[in-house]
Amino acid sequence: MLPNQRREKILELLKEDGSAKVTNLSKLFKVTEVTVRQDLEKLEKDGLVLREHGGAYLKNIEDQVRNLSLSHRENMDKKEMIANKCLEFIESGDSIILDSGSTTTEIAKKLKGFKNLTVITNALNIAMMLGAEPGIELIVTGGEFKPPTLSLTGQKAADFFKGLNVQKLFLATAGLSLKAGLTYPSISDIVVKKAMIDAAEITYLVADSSKIGKASFASLGALSLIDYVITDAGIEEKHKQVFKDNEIELIISN
Repeated sequence: MLPNQRREKILELLKEDGSAKVTNLSKLFKVTEVTVRQDLEKLEKDGLVLREHGGAYLKNIEDQVRNLSLSHRENMDKKEMIANKCLEFIESGDSIILDSGSTTTEIAKKLKGFKNLTVITNALNIAMMLGAEPGIELIVTGGEFKPPTLSLTGQKAADFFKGLNVQKLFLATAGLSLKAGLTYPSISDIVVKKAMIDAAEITYLVADSSKIGKASFASLGALSLIDYVITDAGIEEKHKQVFKDNEIELIISN
């Protein structure tokens, strides 16, 4: 991996986890700790992170948590359209899992007014949004807090889903492709998302078209783990064919 590529991946991980230790980054990227420190120095010089003893953390992370704002705010117009499309697959009486993420947050915004709906989530911003809705029974997982995504993660979050049987899961992703499958920047999320999939009868992957054909750091598994992909009209024809070949139904918002 070239230095620029490695720094991009380190920044992607920091945007997901909020902070990272030099020792852990060294093991993840299979480079020396000296090399990692040089990468962090460059990212700090570019104004993207702040270094601390033994690691670094994302700039402005305290403000994001205080304001309950997410760091991933790209393509919000497409994400809102995807959220509108998702409403066609949610009915009163359903039990659903909402994964953490900016697209799933847009779905949550549109659930106000629903009746007799059970929502399970690992996203604290979604919990704050839906917690006072009289028609929604809200259930929040435990786990370790990740500031940039305002989410709960790790094995404790995953264990929450053991023994549950939920009708529908709306799953987020950082990237998906035929070769890499479903991918995410943070290793701690993999076990949680796998547990969500195991607990759900139907899995809808919600992803704007910029994420299709891309690969992030850690792989959850093959595309066959999901039942539907809900995306926007910007998806390329070659990617449409990939989903067709893998017998995954593609739903396009408009």
